[in-house]
Amino acid sequence: MTIFSLTLGLVLAWISPLAELADEGEEIRLSLLTVGVPGLVIFSFLYLRVIKAAVDGTGARGEIIASAVVAVVLMLTQDGGPWSWGLLGPAWVSGAALLLGRSATIAVTVAAAAAGLFLVWPGDGFAEVFAAPNAESHLPGLGAYLGVAAAAPWSNRFQLWFWQLFRAAEEGKEARARLAVTEERLRFSRDLHDLVGHSLSAIAVKSEVASKLSGVDAGRAAREMDEVRTLARQTLKEIRAAVRGYRTVDLTAELRAMTAVLEAGDIRCTLETPREQVPEGTATLLAWVVREGTTNVLRHSSATRCRITITLREGDAVLEMTNDGVNEDGADGRGGTGLLGLSERVAAVGGTVTAGPGGPGTFRLRATIPLEGER
Repeated sequence: MTIFSLTLGLVLAWISPLAELADEGEEIRLSLLTVGVPGLVIFSFLYLRVIKAAVDGTGARGEIIASAVVAVVLMLTQDGGPWSWGLLGPAWVSGAALLLGRSATIAVTVAAAAAGLFLVWPGDGFAEVFAAPNAESHLPGLGAYLGVAAAAPWSNRFQLWFWQLFRAAEEGKEARARLAVTEERLRFSRDLHDLVGHSLSAIAVKSEVASKLSGVDAGRAAREMDEVRTLARQTLKEIRAAVRGYRTVDLTAELRAMTAVLEAGDIRCTLETPREQVPEGTATLLAWVVREGTTNVLRHSSATRCRITITLREGDAVLEMTNDGVNEDGADGRGGTGLLGLSERVAAVGGTVTAGPGGPGTFRLRATIPLEGER
């Protein structure tokens, strides 16, 4: 789509030959068929390569020079005025400007406009035409031509700048999602270190003491090993409690956090929750669904609005996340391995997870989980 929006130069380049080919009342010139059309095909190929290089962020110096040579040859060999083959100059600049700086763009714009005027002006040439008594009649056409020549390259540069801005915004969304995951991993590793680091150090020291005392004072060595066993059991209990705490997520806190993340990504979020308290096991699964759904919205959509609703009905808790950012990555509802793993986890307690179009231009993630929790 971006490449298509940057093809203004091709439209300008093909105006004259298409108009001449469509004119049934005029015999088609031999030079148009043998030089003009083939030359424009070559020019179009080089022009598209320049656009692709600009979008990909690579260079295309050879294509820019080659297309300039083709444009000059066509303007010298074909009959017409500035509004026919003379438009090849602005057409070439509209592509070359994508890979040039501002100063260079201004310079080539002036040069291409001059080439379009001096190389293809009909009759006795540009200077003679404006020295004639009726020179004023050419001024409106000249002004319009210069306006097109000046606007074409900057229009394309704006289109490319807008594309780069959009791509940077998408990369920013992905970076925020990766940062959130990284921060969560760091938090877990820090908490785990603080929790068991001291206990493991104590176990190591007491085991070393018991080893040294085993041949000297068997009784004290046995007491040290008893303490090691006690510390090990306590540490294992603390680790299990910590992991259980991470698995048991606070649904209310998770909803607030995910809403804040979405709004930080310029996505207006609406949240609807039931007045009744959701059972702990079901709330944990719903929190995981919200977290995965938020990740998919940030990474696989261009949403501007997101609606999260949780309802309790007929013995089930139903969560729906609907957004208006359907695109090619998320329209089919598969969502990658994240949703697949989530579906397996919810299915283990008798629930279901579905994802797909929720209406015109919307995408919906729906999870139904029994309120009695794990079966």
